[in-house]
Amino acid sequence: MKSFKKLVMVFTVIAVLGAASAAYAATTKTPAEIAAGLTGKSVEALYQERAAGQTYGSIANEAGKLEEFKTQMLEQKKIILDQRVADGKLTQERADAIYNAMQSNQADCDGTGKARMGKNAGLGLGQGNGMGNGRGAGAGAGSCNGLGAGNCDGSGLRAGQGPSK
Repeated sequence: MKSFKKLVMVFTVIAVLGAASAAYAATTKTPAEIAAGLTGKSVEALYQERAAGQTYGSIANEAGKLEEFKTQMLEQKKIILDQRVADGKLTQERADAIYNAMQSNQADCDGTGKARMGKNAGLGLGQGNGMGNGRGAGAGAGSCNGLGAGNCDGSGLRAGQGPSK
């Protein structure tokens, strides 16, 4: 009977974690999905533009939607930071510092990739190895607590490059 109770408990924990992960995944969007919603272009079309060298921020800017893009990107990063605090992977103090740095960085961002935003902010919150914010024709996957070395695209942080923690 004890084994059965343990088995039920394990399945319950797995179900709760699965539901929480699904809810988290359902609330976050990639930069391509945000830009698509603002510009009316398909995600696939935006992947092609991105592969041709444009940033999602510059695409949003061309559509007159850069400020909205930056706001929505910051909201997405806040969701990720909050989840990492809830998961015990990040302190609230560190999350607040990162969020404040992203807000400050976005003030200087024109979406072209020249502002070199988020250097050393880390956590892989930008494009590339971030939380599903891939480059090119894929949506990317995985999370890397990197050193943040990428380009300003309106997202607030640069690509997470560096060793995983």
